[in-house]
Amino acid sequence: MRFLLVEDSADLAETVQTRLSLDGHAVDWAGTLAAAEDHLAVAQYDLILLDIMLPDGDGRDFLARHRAARGATPVIVMTARSAVSDRVAMLDSGADDYITKPFDFLELSARVRAVLRRQSGQAENVQSFAGLTFHPMKAAISFNGERRELRNRELRLFEILMSAPERIFSKAHLYDRLFSVSEVVSDNAIEVYVGRLRKKLDGSRAKIETVRGVGYRLTSG
Repeated sequence: MRFLLVEDSADLAETVQTRLSLDGHAVDWAGTLAAAEDHLAVAQYDLILLDIMLPDGDGRDFLARHRAARGATPVIVMTARSAVSDRVAMLDSGADDYITKPFDFLELSARVRAVLRRQSGQAENVQSFAGLTFHPMKAAISFNGERRELRNRELRLFEILMSAPERIFSKAHLYDRLFSVSEVVSDNAIEVYVGRLRKKLDGSRAKIETVRGVGYRLTSG
């Protein structure tokens, strides 16, 4: 999944990017609210991680504008404010969750997973298709009594395809969802991850079909 991190501390931003990339997420960093607006104008995000005190304004104003414009992207506020009134105000302003600085990165990962589960409307987040069961929280698929583990980007790619079986996803869309703007990736990166997933799906009725000149879709063979 692709996240937008709005945080003015370069050190913290780098650490958050590194930690979430280990979970297979692509994270774009904006050090100011203006930069965040620029990112939102050209890219689609699955989650926004938002600091409050930024060089060019208050993150709460940014959040209010985002919700007023009917922006539905879930937002986790990262704040040093620990008073109950501050936390309640942020939730009332449209935040989906908050985490208090300094925070443990395991807690951040857990809150990210929880918000994404709520956003998808799946409490346990287990999905089935063509006799295959997908366990995203366990990074695994199972079929015919077998269980196979998925690694970071394999997991994120399969999440996208599994979100809408039979729908064709273009390569451009997959690149946009899997990689941040700062990452340097080869032209055949998508093909590489599709190839790895196909090996994991070998023996199941679920197949990744290449629609020549258009993209890829998850279908039942």
